[in-house]
Amino acid sequence: MKKYLLLFSVAILSSCQDGTVVEESVLIGAETNVAETLEQNPNLKAKNIILFIGDGMGPNQVALARFSVGGANHRLSFENFPVTGIVLNHSAQNLYTDSAASATTWAAGVKTKNGYLSVDSDNKFLPTIPELLSTKGYLTGLVATSSITHATPAAFYAHINSRSKHKKIAEMLVESDIAIALGGGSEFFKMPLSNEAIHIINNGDSLDENNLIEYSRVLGLFGEDGLDRRLSPPTQLKMTETALDFLDSKTLNCPGFFLMSEGSQIDWAGHDNNVKYMLAEFADFDDSIAAAIEFAKQDKETLILVTADHATGGLVLQKPRGSSIRAQWTTTSHDLSSINIYAYGPGAEKFSGVMDNTEIFDRMLQALDYENLDSNNCVD
Repeated sequence: MKKYLLLFSVAILSSCQDGTVVEESVLIGAETNVAETLEQNPNLKAKNIILFIGDGMGPNQVALARFSVGGANHRLSFENFPVTGIVLNHSAQNLYTDSAASATTWAAGVKTKNGYLSVDSDNKFLPTIPELLSTKGYLTGLVATSSITHATPAAFYAHINSRSKHKKIAEMLVESDIAIALGGGSEFFKMPLSNEAIHIINNGDSLDENNLIEYSRVLGLFGEDGLDRRLSPPTQLKMTETALDFLDSKTLNCPGFFLMSEGSQIDWAGHDNNVKYMLAEFADFDDSIAAAIEFAKQDKETLILVTADHATGGLVLQKPRGSSIRAQWTTTSHDLSSINIYAYGPGAEKFSGVMDNTEIFDRMLQALDYENLDSNNCVD
């Protein structure tokens, strides 16, 4: 794992809740990974998609993570992707978006109200990309460092007008076709599950077992709610690698897979105005992407996308003081920054330029040539 160096001196100028500023100093790192743009794969059509979401990851969160590792010339794993774009991320009725409304745009391609999950503003059902792809024989996996019923992962299987109804959302996950889901949220699931085909694991050590492939569905619950790092739950990297291995093995005779992996607590650190917390979560997020890149280099049929739902904390990076950057938080809420998208693999070229977040859904389906996919099932 990368070492995110941090000089953790905090000058509380005043409370962000009062509309003012919290300032922290971050030591500029020296572990430079010089920019080296990844070569674009020649395949014009993707078989698989891995979508990484850095919840709360605005452009300045990315910049601070980069500077803290290796300074001005360093590049994070996804900053070597050949294609980048800018994403406009307002919700249906507000310039301010939340994770539920934003995730619904990727999952279902439609803007909705804040708090709504894969239903439109009139509470009408919206088919999600996992549901559409399942008719073509695809398998889907979800990874999150929050509860697996939290807004971002939930948008890919739940259809409900309140992101807060976690127990109902948990029931929807059990009833869905999601093949593997790894995260927190055990307190929201009624045991035993109504679907006996789902294999439950609640110990991170179980991710090292080689027999997960024997099960048709896997649900990993490694915390009552979000993952508590003090209790040493599995990292995002470990969960992503496990889900990727599971889906890759399961789809040897299938059309392909869709995997969403979220660095959920980058956002929580922004709400807390805590740079140390944010950089630790970002390191795990970046390591997860690096592992996916190695898979995609070998596979050559996998499109990797990295983006965010919104930025959190109103993070401002000021002129360095000596060898440290002055990082200032200006709010404990989300801010209105546009966010970036980074793409690598077949179909990556579709994600350049400025786009609305609803277009990510459409462009993912285009990258898979969805309209021309046969209705298919996995062959044993």
